[in-house]
Amino acid sequence: MSEEFLRNRPFAELQVGDTASLVRSVGRDDIDLFAAVSGDINPAHLDAIFAATDRFGHIVAHGMWTAALVSAVLGTMLPGPGTIYLGQELKFLKPVAPGDTVTATVTVKEKRTEKAIVLLDTACTNQRGEAVLAGTATVIAPDRLIEWPRTRLPDVSLRRHERYETFVKDARSRPPVPAAIVHPCSPAAILGAIEVRDEGLLEPLLIGPESKIRAAAEAAQVTLDGIAIEAVPHSHAAAARAVELAAAGRVAILVKGSLHTDELLEAVLAPGSNLRTERRLSHVYVMDVPAYPKPLIVTDAAVNIQPTLEHKRDICQNAVDLLRLLGMEEPLVAVLAAVETVNPKMQATLDAAALSMMASRGQITGAKVDGPLAFDNAVSADAARTKGIVSPVAGRADILLVPDLEAGNMLAKQLIYFGGATAAGLVLGARVPIVLTSRADPLSARIASAALAKLVAEHKAAP
Repeated sequence: MSEEFLRNRPFAELQVGDTASLVRSVGRDDIDLFAAVSGDINPAHLDAIFAATDRFGHIVAHGMWTAALVSAVLGTMLPGPGTIYLGQELKFLKPVAPGDTVTATVTVKEKRTEKAIVLLDTACTNQRGEAVLAGTATVIAPDRLIEWPRTRLPDVSLRRHERYETFVKDARSRPPVPAAIVHPCSPAAILGAIEVRDEGLLEPLLIGPESKIRAAAEAAQVTLDGIAIEAVPHSHAAAARAVELAAAGRVAILVKGSLHTDELLEAVLAPGSNLRTERRLSHVYVMDVPAYPKPLIVTDAAVNIQPTLEHKRDICQNAVDLLRLLGMEEPLVAVLAAVETVNPKMQATLDAAALSMMASRGQITGAKVDGPLAFDNAVSADAARTKGIVSPVAGRADILLVPDLEAGNMLAKQLIYFGGATAAGLVLGARVPIVLTSRADPLSARIASAALAKLVAEHKAAP
């Protein structure tokens, strides 16, 4: 019988002692997928820290994951398609841990002519031959032969978000940093301030019209007890006051509340603000893309609309300095264009070639820079090999330097909405980091943005 088909064993063919088995290894994905489907998020199955203090000292698979293997044998092998499951007695004898290989076996124990009922012994053993499950299944066996094509299962991949864990953990281990939450006059902005406070990342100072701030807190159904408020009449005044406090060293981070980004950045760049540096301000999306093996920065997707070559040098250096601060010795920068060859009619390719040369001459430091590279060549080694591209960056980029804001914004949003990415947003180039988050951002992105800002602020404050 071809493996492409399932074939059952009708009641008339079954004999006492008939047996069938299947073998499966349990990994982290199996456990997580079972939890997602069943809703059983018991930390004994999912949280290594909790499990270490539990009875077995390590994560264990759900007992019903093991029992589901029995169901698989009954439904696909013995008796197979057409079987109706009536009941199951189970005894869980030993825990099943990630990495274990489980053999599920069913054996015909008794046939009852009335209603074609069959009782089967059901057993599961691990790779050491130890029994982990035992029981008895009661089924109605099919009354006729069925051969049916195997159903092709969908390809399922888990969207894991682990790229932020190292730096978020590092940030949480340090004392909170004072941060100005600028014009937090919406429930989302208030909740964001409370989230980063409760995570031990920032010590928020709310700057804005006090009546609106308190109304927003009431709408969010939270208390502002223990959070300082600096009352000012409107959003312009809030931005200006936040900049004053940052310049005086009273806050180390600016966090955008419910005002427009331009309004906040104009205050940062205003003459005499004392927050300007020789660098141009630029935005980075530090992205956790499930399909990519490491964090990926997209820059600039929010501040510089049509950057010049000089602007791109600063945009590149800001992103490089951030990754070096996070411990990356020599980030790999891919300067993106639509093609991977220099074309005089395409300014993005000329800028890319110039930036590559600037890096080789020390005008951009601390990184390997290469371009022009198309997006596929920047992130896929296979695509780069197919095109015959020899580059230290191609297929392994840490930073994607985009041609302009429109390209960057579209790329970042596509990664978020089609690629399941999470994006932490930060503005660099001023004397203090500036956190830009959106109401649509998940909690993980807001926490990651605050954690990044905290690490940057501490680095700037270091002697």
